[in-house]
Amino acid sequence: MKPDQPLMPPDQPLRGIRVLDLTRLLPGPVATMHLADMGAEVIKIEDPGAGDYARSMGPVRNQVSQFFVAVNRGKQLLRLDLKDAAQRAQLLAMVEQADVLVESFRPGVMDKLGLGWRVLKQRNPRLVMCAISGYGQQGPLAQQAGHDINYIGYAGMLAQNCASDGVPVLPNLQIGDLLGGAQAALQGILAALVAVKMGGAGRLVDISMTATVMAHNIMPLVAVNNGAPAGAGADLLTGGVPCYSVYRTADGRYMAVGALELKFWQTCCDVLQRPDLKQRHWQLGQQVGGADAMAVKAELIELFARRTLAEWSASFAAADCCVTPVLSTEEALQHPLFATLVSQREHPSEGLYWSVGQPVQFHG
Repeated sequence: MKPDQPLMPPDQPLRGIRVLDLTRLLPGPVATMHLADMGAEVIKIEDPGAGDYARSMGPVRNQVSQFFVAVNRGKQLLRLDLKDAAQRAQLLAMVEQADVLVESFRPGVMDKLGLGWRVLKQRNPRLVMCAISGYGQQGPLAQQAGHDINYIGYAGMLAQNCASDGVPVLPNLQIGDLLGGAQAALQGILAALVAVKMGGAGRLVDISMTATVMAHNIMPLVAVNNGAPAGAGADLLTGGVPCYSVYRTADGRYMAVGALELKFWQTCCDVLQRPDLKQRHWQLGQQVGGADAMAVKAELIELFARRTLAEWSASFAAADCCVTPVLSTEEALQHPLFATLVSQREHPSEGLYWSVGQPVQFHG
């Protein structure tokens, strides 16, 4: 770094980076929100009509939904009709001064608008363009519509997200949209920006949400490679061992037992006052999903049902064994663990609302 270059604030490492955000709904807006959180100037561009579909999804207070508010903080808003030649030219002029452009249209839409990669890289050879789609820019499903449920279904993840009855359960954390879309886009954008800053050319970052989920479906892949795919709710991390599961308490709440390592399990048994269970652990030969594992699990089900969540939480508070309460969203928002991350903010039209900040912390 040259002596006359100012140091960036440690929590704003992307200050000076300009991002044009053409995305809608969840994956793209979350990715660009995180870029904004890290200091980038993000200009969110919507059509003059309804704009981002997220504006009207879910309960709308006054003018806009909480969904839209939650994923678009820190951005400038601009309305452009990209089908209009003059406004399209306005966007192209903005591209010349931008570092990143993110879009999430169906593959081919940007080309039809006259804003495809070939056009944009001629206007700005150092531009990083990120295209987020369900199935990638090329391939047999490139033109098919989809949502999170479809992406995780194709990737083999949804079939694994079930209890012993084998019925898939829909997680309320959108794995395809947020892991497959937002986080993968961040990874690709930042890698491409580093290449540009090191003297390289700009490039197109092609994000397939389904492919990214598939690439992170690690434990089921390991099971297949071992020749023994686990049954529903019977794998090491899906309920096949008593030391890694959730247990219902006397008040209808749940405790999360993550005593996967032997030392944690043995401490857990001490708190439960069941030292006789210390040697019945998968690391000592207990078969995952086997009869003995299920017998111990049945004992823990009966044991945890004797006391309330608060009572068990107090018992395990000082024990280092990965046993914790399962909190509601409302409880999590007010937990001391997130005191520096969560805050209540005032929106001009929406009033008071909870906001969760940038989880990645930078220190000088």
